[in-house]
Amino acid sequence: MTTYSPHKFGRIGLLYGGTSSEREVSLMSGAAIHQSLLNLDIDVIAIDAQDDLLQVLRGHNLDRVFIALHGPGGEDGTLQGALEYLGLPYTGSGVLASALAMDKLRCKQMWQGIGLPTPMFSVLDAQSDWSGIMQSLGGKAMVKPACEGSSIGMSPAETPAQLKQAWVHAAEFGMTVIAESLIEGPEYTVAILGDQVLPSIRIQTGEIFYDYRAKYFSGATQYLCPSDLSSKREAQIRQLSMDAFKTVGCKGWGRVDLMVDADDSFQLLEVNTSPGMTSHSLVPMAAKAADLNFDQLVQAILEASL
Repeated sequence: MTTYSPHKFGRIGLLYGGTSSEREVSLMSGAAIHQSLLNLDIDVIAIDAQDDLLQVLRGHNLDRVFIALHGPGGEDGTLQGALEYLGLPYTGSGVLASALAMDKLRCKQMWQGIGLPTPMFSVLDAQSDWSGIMQSLGGKAMVKPACEGSSIGMSPAETPAQLKQAWVHAAEFGMTVIAESLIEGPEYTVAILGDQVLPSIRIQTGEIFYDYRAKYFSGATQYLCPSDLSSKREAQIRQLSMDAFKTVGCKGWGRVDLMVDADDSFQLLEVNTSPGMTSHSLVPMAAKAADLNFDQLVQAILEASL
């Protein structure tokens, strides 16, 4: 049996906070991970990632980086590229996979191109045929910024006027906005840790959809883990999630979000390469169902960066 040695990781720079719209969540994730790294007796310095991040990183004599940033600037490949330039190993996916996963439009185009199931979609802009798009998407749509996370900027639409209004709202968070066919069936998420697919989680919320408030602050949101799926369906969702994860080129850890459509088929929504690690977060919940406590989860994520 191998003896655990915290020294093999060297000095860890824990990046959290940042400047994206998901800063509040990242601060919570960072606080939880920081405490865990201290519990593991790992040499760690917590760094709130601001505009001077590269200079700060150079000044701390780090051996590797634990990324606890969410959204643009931390999860979209730009930070990963900077760390590659600095020669610093880091947790999670690389440059290309992070960029693809953050860009829902291009991620969906790739999944669609290789035959993985994802809801029908359309790109929206000021010249969009609102009525035509609503019709092509089945009469109901979910509008979202292509490069945001945590359901920020998302809203549903059931009329052409609502679709346009939802586009105006989403465009406040990014130039590229997509509308997907609204899937109204159960929602699931599947966490991946290295080559291990963790038990699926079914999400039940009292909100109109699983929005930012429901994800992080609502006490009414319910989670079933293990979920209500049969063993056959559980095997299907795990395989589909791993296929989606690997197709994008992801590694280390992440989370795949899915819903079930009217034909009882799983539909891929997105893949997260730096998921939340808060008290409401889903990866720690799935890890617990797989008999991994929070500290063991953090250690496993860090191990994958070696």
